[in-house]
Amino acid sequence: MDRRGRSRVKPIKSPEEEESSGTLRGCQWTLTSPCRVSECTDMSGSRLMRAIRVSEFGGPSVLRLCSDVPVPVPGPRQVLIHVRACGVNPVETYIRSGSHGRKPTLPYTPGTDVAGVVEAVGDGVTAVKAGDRVFTTATVSGGYAEFTVASEDCVHWLPDALDFPQGSAIGIPYFTAYRALVHRARAKAGETVLIHGASGGVGVAACQLSRALGLRVLGTAGTPEGMKLALSNGAHLIFNHRDEGYTDKIMEATDSAGVDIIVEMLSNVNLSKDLQMMAYGGRVTVVGSRGSIEINPRDTMAKESCIMGVALFCATQEEKKECAALLYAGMEAGWLRPIVGSHYPLEKAAQAHHDIIESPGAAGKIILTI
Repeated sequence: MDRRGRSRVKPIKSPEEEESSGTLRGCQWTLTSPCRVSECTDMSGSRLMRAIRVSEFGGPSVLRLCSDVPVPVPGPRQVLIHVRACGVNPVETYIRSGSHGRKPTLPYTPGTDVAGVVEAVGDGVTAVKAGDRVFTTATVSGGYAEFTVASEDCVHWLPDALDFPQGSAIGIPYFTAYRALVHRARAKAGETVLIHGASGGVGVAACQLSRALGLRVLGTAGTPEGMKLALSNGAHLIFNHRDEGYTDKIMEATDSAGVDIIVEMLSNVNLSKDLQMMAYGGRVTVVGSRGSIEINPRDTMAKESCIMGVALFCATQEEKKECAALLYAGMEAGWLRPIVGSHYPLEKAAQAHHDIIESPGAAGKIILTI
């Protein structure tokens, strides 16, 4: 064992020995003895690591664990991070399937919001140094890996009060929730917000943030566990979106006035219903969608309501800094409490991609542990 408690790499076998032992160099589904990266090198002397690689678009099975991926080298204003945990987001399943508008060049490694320790920094980096605990909102080389490179402006210091799994649940969920509520919906204290899908990573973040902003928070979830989770993280009232007539109950809770803001996680199912629950001048922020839906535009005309998309990559540097400042204040005050759901080891990334889409109800952020 090395000083980090990880098992040392076994000597590389010849192809004949590997065939007889039933293991494969490179891509494989499991790795029983993860290599110590500092000791695992290729013929040129480059350090190697384990990483998930996608060589073709398709189902979860295209996520392949490879053990011979070169450790990336940080360029100017870039940071090399030793990854300890990485969040799994629904958008990563859409990109992997090829159904998303943005398609990375193949092969690629998925993953944006990691938490870990700075291993090295490139020229010009001043915000962090080697040994710092950090989390990210994006990566350059992909987060489903033992090491990743990220741009300095996407790397943020991780307070000691939060562990690495919690750190990997901050980046996309909380920055997306802030953008939906503040930058897009222009939420004001005293307004009523409905978090439509309040028990997942973004949903929990939106509940906590909405409560901190002084909003009246209504939420929906699909399981008793999810409903309880939303209530314990800022929702004033919670409704089961699988129940018949749940939208009538939401309208009753607003004295038929409707809600001012809806943060929508599954617009291809809920958008038409959302428009009918709007207050005058209401805003629906579309965070997630898995397909198309037919709506009646008259539903927007009657109350002059607005439908707006949310895309974190559209945020300016100033907007990102503004968001980070508020989130750090939340960490200090204690209301920002990332909720981690299911943990999967790196070699189970395909299972994580299956479960995040097919599970009956979300309960916190799904993460990979490395």
